[in-house]
Amino acid sequence: MRKTTLTTGAIALCIAATLITYSVTASKEAESKSKPKAMTEAEKIKRGEYLVNSIGCDDCHSPKRVGSNGFEVIAEKRFSGFNPDEPLPTVNPGEVKKGWMLFAPDLTSAVGAWGQSYAANISSDATGIGNWTEEQFIKSLREGKSKGLDGTRPLLPPMPWFVYKNMNDDDLKSIFAYLKTTQPVHNVVPQPRPLAELK
Repeated sequence: MRKTTLTTGAIALCIAATLITYSVTASKEAESKSKPKAMTEAEKIKRGEYLVNSIGCDDCHSPKRVGSNGFEVIAEKRFSGFNPDEPLPTVNPGEVKKGWMLFAPDLTSAVGAWGQSYAANISSDATGIGNWTEEQFIKSLREGKSKGLDGTRPLLPPMPWFVYKNMNDDDLKSIFAYLKTTQPVHNVVPQPRPLAELK
């Protein structure tokens, strides 16, 4: 009888140990599946390139020319923002006061009730985001702060930062990582102008 009790006890212990081991293993597997693996720098850059090419950064931040396929980004000026040496059409503030918003021919400048804004240089040059930190970049898009610094002016239309702020940290970090690898283009973009200054 005692031998049977010991055998039954040993079997019960083995079953309990097996169940505990299985439970711990299953818990660790579930935990590892719920935590995404950290991306390598190369993976971040690749993801950033995909996002930048998908969410329309070139639409405003890259000078364009009209080619056989319509608007075509000027490769050597990609992400350099508005070029102050390019002539702009005359603005009719009366039309803006009626509620219209106007765009420059290559979409790098816009005029609306806020005045005239110019697309920023987001290339890797020092006149772009070359000296920015990742934290600045994220703050800029999350809080709509120029240069991602406290106490600066808000980002102006048509920059849709209020949409991009919904992206997760990994996506914003990936975009920043990719932009830091782009060709640096030296271009100092002018400050926005209030509507009263436009003629």
